[in-house]
Amino acid sequence: MANFIDLKDLSKDQLLDLISLSLKWKNEPHTKFMQDKHVVLIFEKPSLRTRVSFEIGINQLGGSSHILNEKEMQLGERETIEDTARVLERYADLVVIRCFGHDQIIKYAKTSSIPVINALTDFSHPCQVLADLVTIKEKIGEFENKKIAWFGDCNNVLQSWIEASALLNIQLYIACPEGILPNKDTLYWAKNINKNIIVTHDPKQAALGADCLITDTWNSMGDSKETPEKLFKPFQVNNDILKLANENVMFMHCLPAYRNKEVTSEVIESQNSVVFDEAENRLHAQKAIMKFCLTK
Repeated sequence: MANFIDLKDLSKDQLLDLISLSLKWKNEPHTKFMQDKHVVLIFEKPSLRTRVSFEIGINQLGGSSHILNEKEMQLGERETIEDTARVLERYADLVVIRCFGHDQIIKYAKTSSIPVINALTDFSHPCQVLADLVTIKEKIGEFENKKIAWFGDCNNVLQSWIEASALLNIQLYIACPEGILPNKDTLYWAKNINKNIIVTHDPKQAALGADCLITDTWNSMGDSKETPEKLFKPFQVNNDILKLANENVMFMHCLPAYRNKEVTSEVIESQNSVVFDEAENRLHAQKAIMKFCLTK
């Protein structure tokens, strides 16, 4: 069995298999392979898509879910992370964790004898990016020779996008304000694998000829230090940015979106927007991830 902590932990073939299985199960019936399996979901951060997609996915696969929310569980507070892991492994078959500190989930996974899924940390969001990749595969087809453009903050979703781009040799342009840059260690690792990951402070350069435009909230939930919004305004995805991209460009956003901030209402409601298909694909991606983790 395996953990699902970061995309860089996977091989290219494993990532492609997860994408394929997600799409297969979206369109075909699947077995209830989680019959009699119990999944504990630890959610230190509130959630709509992540929580509901995991709970429904577990139910569809025949399993049972047990939620511990932010009022009931803060990792490492009442007892050590290691003690929590040793207790829950006696009850459950799988643990899904949505927390603040990435080091917490790493510590938990090192202790736990049952698989652990990263449902989001401040560092990365691999579940979301798997769903993004599923959406691109579904709508566009192959990843080769496609230009993906990211706009705005260098957050946890971008971290996982950089890892995915390295594995799949995706051309990724990152348009961000000066002084706000991706994790330097991840960028160094990724560029050693894929030279087509470009950081620019020019949003028009990123948008030009792009096949997919992606953005996220300018300040992520739980950020202790917010960046002034005026720094991000030039990186708003609007009709001017849309016109620079390919005619059939896709627009994606992991949601929730703050309309007329990181993206205009015109773009998110346009025919180019696939944000709700992307949200739906969280369900299918989550099911594929659980299959990956529970397969011996």
